[in-house]
Amino acid sequence: MNNINKISLEIIKDFLKNNSIELETRLDLKVIFNSINSIQKSSSEDLTFFHNSKYLNQLKETEAKACLIQKQYISYLNKKCIPIIVDDPYLSYALISNLFFPSIVSNGIIDKTAQISKDSIIGSNVQINSHVVISGKCVIKNDVVIYGNSTIGPDVIIGKGTKIMSNCFIANASLGENCSIKSGAVIGGKGFGFTPKQKIEIRHIGNVKIGNNVEIGSNTTIDKGTIHSTIIDDNCRIDNLVQIAHNVEIGQNTIIAAQTGIAGSTKIGKNCIMAGQVAVSGHLNIGNNVIIAGKSGVTKNIENNMTVAGFPAIEIKKWKKSIIRQYKDIK
Repeated sequence: MNNINKISLEIIKDFLKNNSIELETRLDLKVIFNSINSIQKSSSEDLTFFHNSKYLNQLKETEAKACLIQKQYISYLNKKCIPIIVDDPYLSYALISNLFFPSIVSNGIIDKTAQISKDSIIGSNVQINSHVVISGKCVIKNDVVIYGNSTIGPDVIIGKGTKIMSNCFIANASLGENCSIKSGAVIGGKGFGFTPKQKIEIRHIGNVKIGNNVEIGSNTTIDKGTIHSTIIDDNCRIDNLVQIAHNVEIGQNTIIAAQTGIAGSTKIGKNCIMAGQVAVSGHLNIGNNVIIAGKSGVTKNIENNMTVAGFPAIEIKKWKKSIIRQYKDIK
């Protein structure tokens, strides 16, 4: 792994404290770590972390200099690895990873091969790499980074500090601040709409609205609305290979894993989790704080705070009982 700087424990301690996390250790604060790494792959100059009892036996064998760990597990560590006691090792790891591997920062250079329409507005300190095309009344705000071969426009607003990776297509869309759009994403293309018998195309004249601090995975597609908007609210995390159809609305803090497909005009609430390969029918209402297990097929509305599984998706305890009965019948 390649990181920008080696980091001292003193810097790590101050950084965690600024994020309301206290640590306890006998290690000298001037100790330097080369990187943060897994229990299995750490070298003698690395920091590691332990958050899953599945890896308990590997604590005895790790080569790491120190380990972020909860107090009740420190007796499992070998003597070479010094414990750094924290309440939530995984959260601490996530934060510290941003010290070792900082986010991309704009270099403010616009490549000479980029094509930018005269009616577009480009903010300050914007990085636009080779063969990017920006057309049709776009607004690119300060500190944005757009990697090579991406096509932006028409009618796109990209908020401050947002990163667009290579080979993306974005049109008819408004993106908030500090978003991350990974390679190959298609945002704001026409949705899947026509009359079933005559196959007459329904013109999609809406757009896509994406909030602040949203991550969109590689090769994910988000279709623009037919008349109104397809909406992804603040702080959502959408994995690779996800299909979001026209007029879908997704609430704040929702997480959607890979190969999920959501049909048109479905509304998904806040703080939901959709595991991999979930399929959701159109024109449904999914409540807040809903969890949908992997490979589930959702065909009906789901109330707040439910956990569902299976096809058709039902409350997970009922689903587990049905699986047990099926297994007994097979035997």
